[in-house]
Amino acid sequence: MYTAETQIRVRYAETDQMSYVYYGNYAMYFEVARVEAMRSVNFSYKQMEEEGVMMPVLESYFKYHKPGKYDELLTIKTKIPVMPGVRIRFEYEVYNEQSDLITEGWSTLAFLKKDTHQPTRPPQNLLALLKPFF
Repeated sequence: MYTAETQIRVRYAETDQMSYVYYGNYAMYFEVARVEAMRSVNFSYKQMEEEGVMMPVLESYFKYHKPGKYDELLTIKTKIPVMPGVRIRFEYEVYNEQSDLITEGWSTLAFLKKDTHQPTRPPQNLLALLKPFF
């Protein structure tokens, strides 16, 4: 299993009237964590897209335990629990500064050819970078 961590400071614009992170922003936080997790194994989303492969989200799930709050530094732990095939699953845990689990979830993405939107295998360089973790 591959794991990575990234941190995000909650900005004022991401909160609701109660100074809690608006629930819809967790999808953005998960995206940031996903891209940074890939970057931490020296894989570039941008380069993958330039080489003709996209990764649209097929499904996502969120479970909220506690609110994230304005100006908190959140830690997002990202896991890839199994080697990717045509699909890749990311699992997330979001912790506040007191190390409380505040949100958890997952997302499933597909690898698609950019020009035809047909499913494709993951890039070989991604599989090579992830292989030591499985």
